Amino acid sequence: MKNLEIDLLVAEIGSTTTVLNAFAGLENGEHPVFLAQANSATSVQSGDVRLGLEEAKAALIRELKTDNITARNYFATSSAAGGLSMTVHGLVRDMTVRAAREAALGSGAVLRLVTAGKLRSSDLEQIRAIGPRIIMVAGGVDFGERDTAIFNFTKLAEALPDTPFLYAGNCENQHEIKQIAVDQNVELHLSENVYPEIDQLNIEPARTIIQAIFEEHIIEAPGMAHIYDQISGKIMPTPGAVMAMAELLYAELGDLLVIDVGGATTDVHSVSPGSEAMQQISVAPEPLAKRTVEGDLGVFVNRHLVFAAMPEKPRRRLSPAAVAALDTLTEQPQTEADWELLAALTETCLSTALERHAGRIFESYSPQGREKMVKGKDLTQVSTIILTGGALTHLQKPDVMLRRVLAAASADKLYPDADARIIIDRDYIMASLGVMASRYPAGALKIFQDTADSKISPE
Repeated sequence: MKNLEIDLLVAEIGSTTTVLNAFAGLENGEHPVFLAQANSATSVQSGDVRLGLEEAKAALIRELKTDNITARNYFATSSAAGGLSMTVHGLVRDMTVRAAREAALGSGAVLRLVTAGKLRSSDLEQIRAIGPRIIMVAGGVDFGERDTAIFNFTKLAEALPDTPFLYAGNCENQHEIKQIAVDQNVELHLSENVYPEIDQLNIEPARTIIQAIFEEHIIEAPGMAHIYDQISGKIMPTPGAVMAMAELLYAELGDLLVIDVGGATTDVHSVSPGSEAMQQISVAPEPLAKRTVEGDLGVFVNRHLVFAAMPEKPRRRLSPAAVAALDTLTEQPQTEADWELLAALTETCLSTALERHAGRIFESYSPQGREKMVKGKDLTQVSTIILTGGALTHLQKPDVMLRRVLAAASADKLYPDADARIIIDRDYIMASLGVMASRYPAGALKIFQDTADSKISPE
């Protein structure tokens, strides 16, 4: 039996598709290379994600024309169980609530509810109906207001004792919060305050904890726990892997944006400080690296929601066959109508997710008169946009789609210029490169350059 030994296999186990990528030349670092890719439908519905992974490996063996493959290292990313359903509860919406929200969105979580101030009974009923997999409580700068966070935590612990909690508020409350958790017998994770001082964000400690909880969550997909028997190290959340690669590329390419349209979510990653002029009129600070995960924007799992959100004009342009395909669309589009529908759904996901991620300019009135202010992330300095994800990378001209969205943006939106450089991750390996970078950063950069730079869209 002929066996092919390679340096690295990376499995990306998504909510709809499992992708297996093979790499070589990493150990010596001289000639890192992307060998091949194979994929299959993720087998969550079959009761074991390993079935889809085995199908992908069999296809990869055929692609590489060998009898077997062994890898020195085997890494994995996953979003098979979908986003981590989460609710966030803080004090002031534009301060602690906003900081907590940023930490959640930067971690692979899907925010289902955000509240400000003391919880009402109607809020608790809504949270019970959502059934979040984790609840974050924040509120108060360090050594500031204390009562709201303690009140909210007490009510939530009483109402949802089986749900894990993350406390990321006023540090003075930690002793009381821990005691309440003991009294109510709830699982508690403590983090540094996400908003320790006025206009100061501190989201990374909370983000790290949420990512760890997300990893525990994703192995709940049937058979996922057994993947650990095959791989080297931990399973990395797919959005986290993409962000890791984006941060690595920032040093090489400068200010950048990554848009990932997938079957269940649409993720937008930006690494940019924005312009100094916009910073000076911003109502609140934004992190250098920001990620938003839109759990309602996916071209397969959430296609009916996306279709409902589609603007009237592009919806009217769809053929009757494409509209009918909404009920029959699969992970692997087959017909011309399928592809037409997929393109329309993808553009809606792209435009909506970008709008949610980006900041805007608005006018405010003060004793000094009318003033321009900025709210949200300034993307005007972004010079490179990378398109990835199964939906975008399989369309013929996703760059044209993006330029259309950018050109149509209103003047108040802080979008990149419509002439920004666009790189298409045609090989759909950015998440794999992100997890590769944890051990082989130079190799990840070289392979990205070799596979993606040639895909730069013409300006």
